[in-house]
Amino acid sequence: MFRYSFLVLLGACSIGVLAIFVKLAYRNGFTLGEVIGSQYLVGWLLLLLLTLLFFRHRVPLKQALVLFFAGTSASLTGICYYGALQTSIPASICIVLLFQFVWIGIIIEMISTKTLPSKEKVISVLFLLVGTALSSGLLEQSFHNLEIKGIILGLLSAISFACYIFVSGKVAVDIPAFPRSVLLITGALVLILIVFPPTFIYDGALGKGLWKYGIALGTFSIVIPSIAFSIGIPKIGSGLATILATAELPVTVILSVLILKEAVFFSQWIGVLLIFIGIAIPQLFHFTARAYKI
Repeated sequence: MFRYSFLVLLGACSIGVLAIFVKLAYRNGFTLGEVIGSQYLVGWLLLLLLTLLFFRHRVPLKQALVLFFAGTSASLTGICYYGALQTSIPASICIVLLFQFVWIGIIIEMISTKTLPSKEKVISVLFLLVGTALSSGLLEQSFHNLEIKGIILGLLSAISFACYIFVSGKVAVDIPAFPRSVLLITGALVLILIVFPPTFIYDGALGKGLWKYGIALGTFSIVIPSIAFSIGIPKIGSGLATILATAELPVTVILSVLILKEAVFFSQWIGVLLIFIGIAIPQLFHFTARAYKI
């Protein structure tokens, strides 16, 4: 179980790198459509290339269509979250809204399995939610004039991300990870290109340096997480995977300090610590239970 948990954790940490490259791309003058469009297009191309080279597998049409439509939940997360960031809602509050996927994911698993969440998951979620609020700098923000549109989009991003984690562990799990990931991201890519027409392909943006960010974003936010989630989540379940996915935020905070030289409050470091504790709790319960059995 530990190696599959590690894979999901690796995928979450990889997504945490995303915010750094996005901020750098924005600093260099690239737009939201250019960034997210190149991210998904390059990521899809890399996944397709790896699959064609090493993992050729015929997927039945019915399963391919299910994976295609399930994959739209991945791009919906980005569309809704980036949309929330474009409103008057502060970025810290947008992050907190997105991270409501933690308890939403637990509820989805509870409905699916028709069982109540375990004690360690409940305790873990409490640590994670408090840690998220602190590490995002929520305490330093004003709550005046919060835009309803931004709140709705933020919550929709949480729901769609929780759904993506769930379908990653439930839909067509008998298909090998690489072709499965390609089909999931194909659905995500099509939706992205509909919302953000790929003008960057011919308007010269790639030649101005967008290709570098496309490769970085495609690798860290598409290729690595898609493969890691496709392999790990079916083995550990969407509930635990949801908890491990919160590693994204501490990675973002740490890299923001190291690379972007951003100032971080002491309360944010406390939040990072609480998130790490929340992530560790299910694993500690698991190893403790095994030790008592021995």
